[in-house]
This record gives sequence, C-alpha cells and structure tokens, in this order.
Amino acid sequence: MNESNTIDYLMLLADSSLIMGQRLSEWTGHGPMLEQDIAITNISLDTIGQARYFYQLAAARLNEKSGNADVTEDTLAYLRDAHQYKNLLLVELPNGDWGQTILKIFFYAHRQKLMYEKLSGSADAEIAGIASKALKEVEYHVSWSSDWVKRLGDGTQESHDRMTKALEYLWPYTGEMFVPATYEKNFLENEFSFDVLKQGWLDKVSGILTEATLSLPPADTYMHTGGKTGVHTEYLGYILAEMQFLQRAYPGCEW
Repeated sequence: MNESNTIDYLMLLADSSLIMGQRLSEWTGHGPMLEQDIAITNISLDTIGQARYFYQLAAARLNEKSGNADVTEDTLAYLRDAHQYKNLLLVELPNGDWGQTILKIFFYAHRQKLMYEKLSGSADAEIAGIASKALKEVEYHVSWSSDWVKRLGDGTQESHDRMTKALEYLWPYTGEMFVPATYEKNFLENEFSFDVLKQGWLDKVSGILTEATLSLPPADTYMHTGGKTGVHTEYLGYILAEMQFLQRAYPGCEW
C-alpha cells in the first residue's frame, strides 16, 4: 500500500471531523434548550476528538517518512492553508438554523457510521482501532439526529418548511461523500465499495426522511465536489481565520 495515499486519506478523515466539530461548536450556549445545547456540544467534542486521533496518526507517519519529528497534530490543524485541507464541503457550510444543522449532522453521521463499520475491519490496524472507537460515538450521533429530523420534519408547518429548505440547500453537497478522490480510491481499493456504501447510506437516510414526511430531491441533482482535493467554498477560509488565529499570531504558544 502506498504510504502517501494512506496519509492523504488520514488527512481527509481528520480535516472533515475537525471542521465539522468547529462548526458545531458555534452552537455552544445557543441551543434551543439546555439538554440539546449539551448534546450538540458533546457531538462537537466527539468529532474533534476523532480528528485528533487521525492527525496524531498522520503526524507519526509523516515523521517516520521524513525521518524527523517536526509534524504534530497542532501543526496539521493550525498551520495549513485552506487549499491544503481535504475536508468534505458539506462540513464547512454555515450552520443556518437548528433544522439545517440537524440535517447536516444527520447526513454526515450516517455516512460516518457506515464508513467506520467498514474501517473497523481495515488491514491497517491503527486505522481500524480509531474507527472502532469512533463508531461508538457516531452511533449516538445517528440516533440523536434521526430523532430530530423526524421531530422537525413531521412537526409544525413551519418546522416542516424549514427542513424542506435545509434539504434543498444541503443535498447537493452530499454526493461528494461517495465520489472518491484518487488517493482515497487507492487506499480503499481492498477495503470496501463506494457504490455499496452509497446505497447503504441512501437506504438509511431515505427511510428516515420518509418518516419525517420529507421528500428526496431529484436523482439528477447537481452535486458539488472539490473539497477532497483542496477546492473549497469561501466559508472554509473564515473558519480557519478564527480557528487558527492564536497559533499563527503566537507560534508555539502553550496554555
């Protein structure tokens, strides 16, 4: 297996989890009720924790490859520019209202659950270990977001309309999850099929959306791609400006 493909894939996993966690952290203290404020904050912490494990592994392999110890999880998170990030476009989109955020978690968590289930049996033992640990957390994310999707979609007319609007906005960014970048395809060639992953995701997601009285957009909806290869929306730059400011202004600072 080409180590460069493995490292790039680790960065995809880490970057997507980090940016998702950073976005969700914006809800801290602003949830609709205390219990849900705590829940979404915990989901944010879970995803950032997953990012740390993947960054740590990527850093170790980069250092092993170069023969030095210059790379750390912090340099990977805080000292790269937007075009060097490989995260999914979906996770960098604005939170919008509560319904839009819920639906973004819903789409992402269902994909993560299926993917981590596959990666738990990976030939790469270290990736398999991280995936197994993360899977326990993601199962809760799936359950929590699914309950909210049904609650809002099949709730009041206003909540239904807001979820419909969120679905129309977010759906064109879901296709990228199942279009592998070259490095991703090379790493996963013996792990699992993206077609099978996509079908499993569609089956799960469409069933819950039906319960929520929400209709899937047309099958031929245009899908945005590019995040996996460093082509992002304008939103990522603003996220990084806020997230990276302290480390860039005061290099090497420690609490």
